[in-house]
Amino acid sequence: MSSPRLGSGKLVIATHNAGKLREIQALLAPYGIECLSAGALGLPEPAETGTTFVENALIKARAAAEAAGLPALADDSGLCVDALGGAPGVYTADWAEADVFEGGPGRDWYMAMGKVEGKLAELGPDARRTCHFACVLAIAWPDGQSAVYEGRAQGTLTWPPRGTMGFGYDPVFVPLGDNRTFAELDPAQKHAISHRADAFAKLVADQFSA
Repeated sequence: MSSPRLGSGKLVIATHNAGKLREIQALLAPYGIECLSAGALGLPEPAETGTTFVENALIKARAAAEAAGLPALADDSGLCVDALGGAPGVYTADWAEADVFEGGPGRDWYMAMGKVEGKLAELGPDARRTCHFACVLAIAWPDGQSAVYEGRAQGTLTWPPRGTMGFGYDPVFVPLGDNRTFAELDPAQKHAISHRADAFAKLVADQFSA
């Protein structure tokens, strides 16, 4: 059975991450879809209890679709470092969890990048620095149907972090074929080669092709 199709109209983007929201909105802009963020709708963030990107993306998309009564798109993505056995992987955001003074729990991405670099340093100067960003885009409909699209961006890690235009681990990720980090690339350049763009190209081919 073929997957359901998105039409023009409203789509909930199931994220509270402003950087992810901007990227997804930019990718969807040509398709006449009105993006509503889960944060703006006041939707709670469900517990990401899955052990894979696919499981967590579906958890978020299904929760948003059910709560809003609209189709919902969720992203689950992360950095997978070869020398660390694929870590941090699905726990990418967890590595950034920190207690923010007077603000409760928050995310410190510089700390998270430092953790990755520290673990590589423990392995010695010959540790492989190859890695990839993985992205799964899941669409869920209020009737329970869903579709999943997976993408990757291959690269290597650099240190110290460079650039100010990305988010998350972007300042230490150098995509294959370039010498700049994702955070040093203009957003349009990053959108063209990112793991999210790879997954989104598959989504477009399935959802919007004639």
